[in-house]
Amino acid sequence: MIVTFLGTAAANAFPEAFCKCKNCEQARMLGGFSLRKRSAVLVNDDLLIDLNPDIMAASQIHGCSLTNVCYCLQTHPHADHLDLSHLLSRSPDYGTIGTPILNFYASAETLQRASETFERDLAGYSLLSPDAKAWLNLKIHEIEPLQPFSFGNYRVIAFPANHAPKMGAMLYSVESDGCSIFYATDTATLFEETWQAFHQFQMKFDLVILDHTYGPSQPGSDHLSAHQVIEHVKRMRNEELLKPNARAFATHIAHEGNPAHPELVEFASQNGYEVAYDGLVLEI
Repeated sequence: MIVTFLGTAAANAFPEAFCKCKNCEQARMLGGFSLRKRSAVLVNDDLLIDLNPDIMAASQIHGCSLTNVCYCLQTHPHADHLDLSHLLSRSPDYGTIGTPILNFYASAETLQRASETFERDLAGYSLLSPDAKAWLNLKIHEIEPLQPFSFGNYRVIAFPANHAPKMGAMLYSVESDGCSIFYATDTATLFEETWQAFHQFQMKFDLVILDHTYGPSQPGSDHLSAHQVIEHVKRMRNEELLKPNARAFATHIAHEGNPAHPELVEFASQNGYEVAYDGLVLEI
């Protein structure tokens, strides 16, 4: 599998455009890998995780076409992860040619909120209506946590995220051709049922991507902190959930407590994980 990071920031990007904090000013000065769009990843060239507001810019900046995307795993309905206007912009009515049907996978709660937002703010019809399928070149799939499902060459399991109660937030494992990744943003400390499910499904990951909203000097709360990432990676290794050459990466990096990329990379390298950056391509 090939994994491309389209964005690696938390909700307000990094640097935050309106902020003069030390971390934002440092990121502006350094540029390059310290400039982060909001978090999303592309798996191979056909599977997107999160239809977020920055994927158009990411496609342009990183020379990463999304023309073959026919699957999307949606983590949850927060605006930094779901921009429903993309469903219109990729439709035939907006002059888009050659787009495949988009199979959109999300929890019942996420789909309900998305449908309400879409009907109220964008199109005047429900995202769950037959009209949406025809007009948007879209097929909706409601998924449940801990119930494996498959499409194309992928086998997927959704895990309940410790985030946004009553919004059905999900984390995802994705397997294909003998490789397995775990994408875990947004979430606080993983639920024990998730750890148990890893063993129940005999998971062995090649790549783990963890929420890193809060930095080295911050406690975790509704998202993971740097030290919680360290603890999670250690536990995964101790419980043999990672393959021998597996890699663990931080994403969803907020400006409040995280330094710019070089300093954060140095901290991570001393603590058993790595830091993703926008445009990073990993082949596993």
